[in-house]
Amino acid sequence: MIRAKPIDTKLVICVWHPFTEWRPKPAMAEAIRKRWPEMRVLHLTNYDHLAKELPDTDIFVGYSLRAEQLKDAKKLKWIHSTAAGVAQLMYPELRNSGIMVTNPSGIFSVPMAEHTMGLLLALARNFPDSVRGQDRARWTQQEIWDKPQHLTELNDKVLLIVGYGSIGREVAKRAKAFDMKVWGVTRSGKGEQAHVEKIFAATQLHEALPGADYVLTCAPETPETKHLIGATEIAKMKRGARLINVGRGSLLDEAALIQALEDGALGGAALDVAQTEPLPAESPVWKAPNLFITPHTSGVSDRLWDRQSSILIELLERWFDGRELFNRVDFARGY
Repeated sequence: MIRAKPIDTKLVICVWHPFTEWRPKPAMAEAIRKRWPEMRVLHLTNYDHLAKELPDTDIFVGYSLRAEQLKDAKKLKWIHSTAAGVAQLMYPELRNSGIMVTNPSGIFSVPMAEHTMGLLLALARNFPDSVRGQDRARWTQQEIWDKPQHLTELNDKVLLIVGYGSIGREVAKRAKAFDMKVWGVTRSGKGEQAHVEKIFAATQLHEALPGADYVLTCAPETPETKHLIGATEIAKMKRGARLINVGRGSLLDEAALIQALEDGALGGAALDVAQTEPLPAESPVWKAPNLFITPHTSGVSDRLWDRQSSILIELLERWFDGRELFNRVDFARGY
């Protein structure tokens, strides 16, 4: 692929999302202009004028381009997604276009790991019921202890991380500091073993589930991972185990989760993602017992756009130097 020089390159940044923190900050475009003042850098705050800018765009930075938009992007050579998940870009026209796709994989790992540790502690110590008691000005010490899920400790418990990638590794590092036993699940059964006792292949998931006290799902969204955890998988888990999902809502069968919580098969669960976001007010998920919900905030941090800008500039350095780009999306795998 022929890569133009900065002076001959047009880069367009364009994301609009109802959640304001998912929208790129002006400082991203300013940092790129400072590094390459000769490059044309355009930051669009919404999609109103994107159509007229696409025909001569070389590099697009954003969340998604639809197939009909891609047709107009005649010069496009590279899409950099500002989201780690790229399921929205896995359509045939883009797969077959020869356009390179990268993502910011890794920049969300630290905040998501810290958030996950918060969820683990919240489930073990039943913080949600304590907060509900506070809201009612009630000292609920006996009520909390009398629940089937007694207050417990994280140390010596087994944490199974399904999707042991960059997020999973950061969680494992922190879980080890709590003296947890950490197991991982990867597609191949291989991975970094510094903080895990065992790594299972995805095909061995059913073998791993019965030994876990906590199951964390943070796998990417692909056709193969849809409802990765459903009724069959929950039935394999030990009674009273806890389940956490910070990956994508599609990884979990919500109906099976609700049933398991109502039956007491699961001792509790925490979700940072849902099948439909925002989660509709009428969704039964809201009322499931022993379920703690955070509104897809695990990856949000006041350092997010500094990290986004840094990784994009590093990729641009490689692009203009003719070097291989990291974080390239594998179209065959879907991430």
